[in-house]
Amino acid sequence: MTDTGRPIMRMSAQPVALDERRRRLLLALAAAPLLGGLSTVPARALAAGQTSVIEGRNLWLYPGWESLTEDATQACTKALDLIHQTAAKLAARGIRSVVVVAPLKARSCQENLPDGVAMSDGVKARFDAMRSHAASLDLQMVDSVRAIAGVDPAQEKYIRADYHWSGHAAEAVAAAVASHLTADALKGGSGGARLGNWKEEVRYGDLATLLPPERKKAIGKDHFIVRTVVAAKTLVDGEPPVVQVVGNSMVQPYLGFPQALSRVIDRQVGLTWTFGDTGPWKTLLNYLESPAFKGSPPQAIVWQFNEGQMMNLPASAGQWDATSVMSDDAFLARVTKALA
Repeated sequence: MTDTGRPIMRMSAQPVALDERRRRLLLALAAAPLLGGLSTVPARALAAGQTSVIEGRNLWLYPGWESLTEDATQACTKALDLIHQTAAKLAARGIRSVVVVAPLKARSCQENLPDGVAMSDGVKARFDAMRSHAASLDLQMVDSVRAIAGVDPAQEKYIRADYHWSGHAAEAVAAAVASHLTADALKGGSGGARLGNWKEEVRYGDLATLLPPERKKAIGKDHFIVRTVVAAKTLVDGEPPVVQVVGNSMVQPYLGFPQALSRVIDRQVGLTWTFGDTGPWKTLLNYLESPAFKGSPPQAIVWQFNEGQMMNLPASAGQWDATSVMSDDAFLARVTKALA
């Protein structure tokens, strides 16, 4: 904030023109694990991010590297086409697919954007356009925007000075996913996770850490409202997960997504998650090519994406780590081989 109290932006004049190296670092930071803080983030990532954070009203921060004006809807629907092809291959193996897209922070928390900053009409319409396209493909895509909108107004939907959605939002989306995975459609015995009580932890959000020291201090620390850890139930005879969640740090255990899903469907839920620069395509392959999948395929896979990265296909060099970049055909070939 300025001395007059007017919200300001700390971002480059053309935030969408970041060079590839810088964008990779920012995406890695965006999906860095909350529980470990940012100690594992390279210093060069912090330096790169100092001009790519939007400071909004009420000391809220937004990721400036996710464009609010370029809708990229056509690219997003192409990604859904590839997801649909993948889901068809999974279905042939008897595995259901549910797609979860974490909305832009600016979409769910528009009220704290600074003056003069808003989503373009194309970006505003993009999420509904994606859901409509998914429906036309008979692809199950959760309405995460609606789920998050239903979070108790007394609770944050996204963490004020952090990239991630809140624990309450994570659980709301998990409940929406559960409606696509009704218990009567899932085989196996009961065995849902137990949820601990809510607690508060105080630390700097990851976006705040990208700011210069004086701004970081002015923004202050966030109050992370998360569940206390409850010991997991012992699996009977090593029973494997009925549902596997595959995604990035939005679905990490710290924010409670897999535990909440397990609780609602009353089944064991597994989790495979990676940093944001690995990307959702390689993350799925990490699971499908793993011994865990080979030994005990799940009945359903919940595949999570970030809206701000949704337009990036497997071949998007500069968006993903070099080891994650591949053509669409190469990705599908590896999926086919893993499912054979």
